[in-house]
This record gives sequence, structure tokens and C-alpha cells, in this order.
Amino acid sequence: MSEIATLEPGRWLDGKLPENVTLGRNTIVRGDLAFKRFQSQKQPALVVGEHCTLDGVHFALGENAKVEIGNYCCFSNAVLLCELELRIGNYVVIGWNTTIADTDFHPISPAQRIADAVACSPLGKNQKRPPIVAKAIIIEDDVWIGPNATILKGVFIGAGSFIEPGSLVTRDVPPRSRVQGNPAQVISTV
Repeated sequence: MSEIATLEPGRWLDGKLPENVTLGRNTIVRGDLAFKRFQSQKQPALVVGEHCTLDGVHFALGENAKVEIGNYCCFSNAVLLCELELRIGNYVVIGWNTTIADTDFHPISPAQRIADAVACSPLGKNQKRPPIVAKAIIIEDDVWIGPNATILKGVFIGAGSFIEPGSLVTRDVPPRSRVQGNPAQVISTV
């Protein structure tokens, strides 16, 4: 029985998997909202390694987004918001209600925010939205991210790091670091 289980391809338990998604052996994706906002046109757009459990994960990918997740990862009710690129290594654990976003999704300056609001509204009549900055996020191997953490655009999290619950990570985290707070600060090395 275990030999058959190790040969089993990855699967999404709640519907048809998008064609540009690849799941490794023994990987399970659960949750009826997993691909509700999955709009990426990349080939492939989402690649998940082997032996992963992604339970209640929401993949909100824009048209040009690409997400790569390594082997032996476990995510619970995380929200992955991606417009450009998100790379997650092997043996990564992400706690419930964690949000990872490689963009702000709206401009920062007041004038650009107004132009964006108009473009998104019925008044915009298909106006083009102002450019919005996106920067790749890289999370290396053996990283633990606690519940309710937020990881923002352009962040690199080094191998073996520990992100305390509720932390807001706005800058790079050196390998084997423990971070905490809003904004997250290195509190020790592990």
C-alpha cells in the first residue's frame, strides 16, 4: 500500500486543477477557494514539489505570476498574492492566516491611487491602470513562518529562519535568524 501511495500524483481535492499547475507526487491541495483568483497565463504558473500539504491555501496569481514551491512543505490557510514571482524552498512550514504578497497591488502616491481608483471603476471605461511595483519574494529551505505573519514584496528569507507569529516582514532576513515584530526585527540567530 505505501508503494502505491508514493507513486500517487499530486491532486487538488476540490475541483479541476488549472492546466498550468504541476503538483508533485503525494502533494495535496485542499480548499474550495484555492484557485478562485488564479489568473496566471504562465506555463507553468504554479509548480509544487513532492510530499506537500497545502490546506486552505489561496493562490491569487495575476496574469504574469509564477510560483515555485519545493518538497515537503506544509501550509495552512495561507494567502499567496503574486503578480511577479514567489519562490519557496524545501521543508517550509507556513502557519494559518499568513499572507505573502509580492506587490502592493495599488500605487502608493495619492495622485496615482486616484488614477488607479478611477481606472478600476465603471467610470474608467477600460482606462489602463498606473504601473504598480512588484518584486520577487524568495524563501529558502527549512523556514518556519508562524501564524498571522505577513511577508511583503522584495523580501529574501534565508535558510533555517524562524518568523514569529504576527510578524510583518518588510526587509531581508539573514539565514538562521529569528525575527519578530512590526516591522520584524532580528531577535536572535538559531
